[in-house]
Amino acid sequence: MTGDRAQDEPGTLGRDLKFQQLAGSLREQIRRQVYVPGARLPTERELAEAGRLSISTVRRAVDELVAEGLVARRQGAGTFVLAPATAETRKRLVGVIVPDAAFYYPRILQGIETVLSGAGARLQLAYSSYSQEAEDRHLEAMLAAGIDGLLIAPTLTGPAPAEEHLARLAALPVPCVLIERRGTSLSDTNEHVCTHHEAGAYEAVRHLTLLGHRMLGLVLRDGSPTTEPVADGFHQAAREFGCTSIEFRALRQEWSPATAERCVARLREAGVSAALCFGDRQAALIEIAARRAGLQVPRDLALVAYDDEVADVADIPLTAVAPPKELLGRIAADLLLRRLEDPALIRHRILLRPSIVVRQSCGAAGPPPSVAQ
Repeated sequence: MTGDRAQDEPGTLGRDLKFQQLAGSLREQIRRQVYVPGARLPTERELAEAGRLSISTVRRAVDELVAEGLVARRQGAGTFVLAPATAETRKRLVGVIVPDAAFYYPRILQGIETVLSGAGARLQLAYSSYSQEAEDRHLEAMLAAGIDGLLIAPTLTGPAPAEEHLARLAALPVPCVLIERRGTSLSDTNEHVCTHHEAGAYEAVRHLTLLGHRMLGLVLRDGSPTTEPVADGFHQAAREFGCTSIEFRALRQEWSPATAERCVARLREAGVSAALCFGDRQAALIEIAARRAGLQVPRDLALVAYDDEVADVADIPLTAVAPPKELLGRIAADLLLRRLEDPALIRHRILLRPSIVVRQSCGAAGPPPSVAQ
């Protein structure tokens, strides 16, 4: 090719002038809204052919506009003009809705805040108190405030069925990532980052069987989205490891010392030697009730708690399944930020496997401390 294209190739000075001229021309066209916010620029090849320039010269010009926050490249889609409000100088606003700040969620929030602050994003936080109505009010206020995206642990028990509530979240005008919640239907299109609770219960059973236990109890706090995944993982493991098992269930609000005493009586009657308790409070109540019944933990009844929020402060510190809460918050926040940068990003559904924190209540960490009878 001859003419201007040929002049573009030799000499550093000529290339510098060409890329600066193209960058200036594109910058002026963006200012005059020849290319409006959201519009896709011509491809680098189209710009090269139109200006009789090399691809490397065009790329340098576009790189300049990207560095100025005027345009953004989206992999596989092209280069798009940014609105002034979404240029790099503007801080992202991320809405976060969780049930409460008392248990479980503080460490998730710590992970979220670490990632958002590191990215220069702002956080708008609200608590739903396990109420769909409160959640809806907070969400409406956040959308009115102009949030760019949402991190939410939605309440799936309420006036709206779980799948209907999840469908509303999937239809929001901003990207949404669920925290510690996931739908049971393939119709749910929400992205989520969750603890793999089934795997956590499975690991608890594996741990107990390695200690020689074959008659196991599962103690559940009903009314939580985590209850059934824990039960599913427990029963799968019990089948695979050839264990016999029984279940004891009571609603969250029903759990009391008297309920724990009934539970221990049933476990004792069935010959249970070890139990997985969801969650920490229930396990602590069982530990106390077992002692009142003349049983020693872990000699007569080994215990594993699920959650690891306050398991370490029980009279006999409780071995516990520990969800990776802070990591979960960091991964969820990072996923949302990546989604905001690249709307075409492949959709993610992430499950994080919990670990087992071994303490005295299962017998694998040495003898328990002396406890007054």
